[in-house]
This record gives sequence, structure tokens and C-alpha cells, in this order.
Amino acid sequence: MLTLTGHEVSMDLFVLFIVLMLVNLRGVRESSNAFVLPTYAFLFGMLCLVIYGMFKVFTQSTYLVHPATFAAQPLNWPVLFLILRAFANGCSSMTGVEAIADSVPMFRQPESQNAKITTYWMAGILGLMFTGITFLIMHYYILPIPDVTALSQIVEHVFGRNWFYFYIQITTMLVLYLAANTAYNGLPILLSIIAKDGYMPRFLATRGERLTYSNGIVVLTIAAATLIVVYGGQIDHLISLYAIGVFVSFTIAQTSMVVHWRRERNPGWQIRAGLNGVGAIATGLVVVIITVTKFVHGAWMILVFIPFMIYIFKKIRGHYESISQQLSVPPEFVAKEKEQSTESKHIVIVPVSTPTRVVFETLKYAKVIGDNVIAVHVANNEESENKIKAKWEQWDLKVDLVVLHSPYRLLMNPLIEYIESIDNSKGINDYITVVIPEFETKKWWHRLLHNQTGWILHTSLILRENVIVTTVPYRLKE
Repeated sequence: MLTLTGHEVSMDLFVLFIVLMLVNLRGVRESSNAFVLPTYAFLFGMLCLVIYGMFKVFTQSTYLVHPATFAAQPLNWPVLFLILRAFANGCSSMTGVEAIADSVPMFRQPESQNAKITTYWMAGILGLMFTGITFLIMHYYILPIPDVTALSQIVEHVFGRNWFYFYIQITTMLVLYLAANTAYNGLPILLSIIAKDGYMPRFLATRGERLTYSNGIVVLTIAAATLIVVYGGQIDHLISLYAIGVFVSFTIAQTSMVVHWRRERNPGWQIRAGLNGVGAIATGLVVVIITVTKFVHGAWMILVFIPFMIYIFKKIRGHYESISQQLSVPPEFVAKEKEQSTESKHIVIVPVSTPTRVVFETLKYAKVIGDNVIAVHVANNEESENKIKAKWEQWDLKVDLVVLHSPYRLLMNPLIEYIESIDNSKGINDYITVVIPEFETKKWWHRLLHNQTGWILHTSLILRENVIVTTVPYRLKE
């Protein structure tokens, strides 16, 4: 018998990368069309469950709520803790509404009005499902059973183990996977807003070919996959991370709105500020409850992660401000450049190891970009020096050849020291360009058979302030 037990993480990663990420990269319209059918199928199943379940309760049962529900229970600290923990889990089901607020620009015009209508529908459907399922749980007196969900028990009581039972189980599984798509609807847009303000990398504010924030989608997928692997796909642990982050955001947003209404002081601002104040207190209370009841299940990580991310945001913003100041051209700089009449010259240095066709083509390019071209060869013996000089006379390219002697077979240091000496002796307005000849092999593994002197030289010189480094590739055909 085929069983999926033990493969939960693999299934999660498959859905995350192959379904959610790829579909969202196709665009908003394509992702909406792909996810709408499972969503409607789930809603149809839930409505049938609630309506038919209520019908059976009122027509076939002698009581509405199971008598055992009202049995007296001692209210001690363990029971209170369980109540608060259940409250924390239930609050996570109320999240998702904020995705509509983040995605207002994606609605058709008028955007705000359509977003309001969608919010009303979402709240109504959520309230109907929550109320109906809660009533059925109390009527059938559903208790926790290992590896069996409460919804599965309700469906079995209402419909039995028939095809509709499996229909609801499958659609529930699909909609729970697709519920993760809420993050894809809201977070890439939010990341783009933060990136435009300079608190996140700028590439997150760029739209892809299908007008989606594809970079944000990829970053979100990798981050989600990391959490799934680290926590082994344990829902109890992941919910605490999710709920704390969301309700902290709710609290900050509600508090900010109170400050906003107090500053604006428009007619009726006291009522609006009061509503937002009550919301801030309610969501703040949820944060405290979740933090206490879920602390050992991973809630502590969010309490560390949020301050850390705020620190990272500020460092990123500081970096962008520093770059902006360094790259700006002040007016006095432009005026000073116009006043200077001193002519500048361009010194082109070509390192030469072996006089090959690669070097020959590089020298031709060097003569095009500058009149003062210097070829530099590092010789470790007299034979190497005579060979390069003989080839130079044969080529007769009208390019000066400088031979540096290195008896200790140090090829890189003498060349870098020579370039530094030219840099120290050049004028203020002079420029130095080091043109490195390099051949590109046809197959990637051929490169492993050759040294990487050109790459090492390029890396060493690119860090110098006053030296321009370029590479002239010569591509081999075989």
C-alpha cells in the first residue's frame, strides 16, 4: 500500500517550487486562474458540510449541543494555558485579510472599492465557515485524536466514509497548500515598496517579464523552503512564527493609524482613532499570548529575528545613502574640471607571457584605445628574454617592450610593482589601462587544464583605485 507518511517535507518543497513559485512567475492573471478552481471546490465542500450538517442537527438530533460540552471543568493553570494556546492557534486563521490591503494596486479600478467588496466577502465566508464548523464540533463533541483532524471527524459524522468524505479531504489539502499563495500575493509587493525606500536590495523592486516581482517571488520561495527544512514541516512550530510576525505588524499598523488620526484631526477622528486603538490593544494582546504559549515552539526566533532584520534594513539604507554621496558629482567638481586645461594621456599596459596570437590580437586592440602602449614581459631566465625579443622584432608592431627580470620565478609581483611605479609617476589627469590577453576554451573542462594567471591578475588590479582593468578574450574553435 502506497503511503506518503514520512515524505511531508519533500511534498511541501515540491508544491513550493514546482507549483507555487512557477505559477506565480507566470503572472498574476495566470496564478489566479490556476488557483481559483481548487478554492471554489473547497468552498463548495465546506458550504455543503455546514448546511447539511445543520440540517441533520435540527431534524435528526434531540439536542443541539452535546451535553458533555457543558460538563464542569476545573479552571486551573494548565487548563487556562490550553485555552490561551488554542486562542493563539485560532488567531492565525484570522490572518490573510491583510493581503488584500497589500494588493490594492492589483485590483481593477476603482481599486479601493473593489478591495473593500473583496474584504467583505472574505470576512463573511470566514465567519460562516468558522461559526458552522464550531457548532458542529460542539454538537458531535469532537475531541483530539492523534493523526486525525477535527474536520475529518466532522465530515465522517455528517456524510460517512463515502466519496464526498474524500472529496473534502482532498480539496482541504489543496486549499491549505494554496493558502501559502497569500504570501506570494502580498510579500513581493511589500518587498518592492521597502526596496524603493532603500531598506531592501534594489533588485526586489524590479518587475520581471510578466510584470511580476519575480525576484521577490524567488527570495520568498527560498526563505520558505529553508523554514520548512529547519522545522521539518511541523505546523505547530511554523504557525507560531507566522502568527507573531503578522500580529506584530497588525499592532504597529493600528498604532500608526491612531497617530495618523491625531495628527490629521479631521471631523470624526476620535471615533476612528478609538477603533484603531481597540484594534492595537487586541492584536497586541494576541502577540503576548502567542509569545507566552508558543515560546518553546519557536516563538523566540521571531523575537530575535525582527530586531535583527530592522538592523539589516538600516545597514542597507546606510549603504545606499553612502553610495549616493560617493557617486554624486558636486558643482565645484565640475567647475574645477572646466578650469583645468592640462592635457591628459592614456597609458595602456599589456602583460605578455608568451608571444601567441592571443597577445597579437590584444596588442592590436591596445593600439586602438591608446597611443602610449607598453608591453611588459616578466623573464625568469635569459632564454625566455631572448625568445620574446626575437618575436618582437619579427612582429614590428611599433610597441615598446619592457622586460622585467625575476630570478626567483615570481611572475606576478614584478608586474604589479611595475604598474604601481607607472601609477605613482603619472600625471593627475593621466589614465592607466591594463589590457589582459586571455583565451577562452571551447569546452568548460578544458579551462581546468590551464592556469588562471589572467584571472588572478585581474582580481589583484581591480582593487586599485587608479587602474582600469579590461580583458580581451580570444575564443578557441576546438
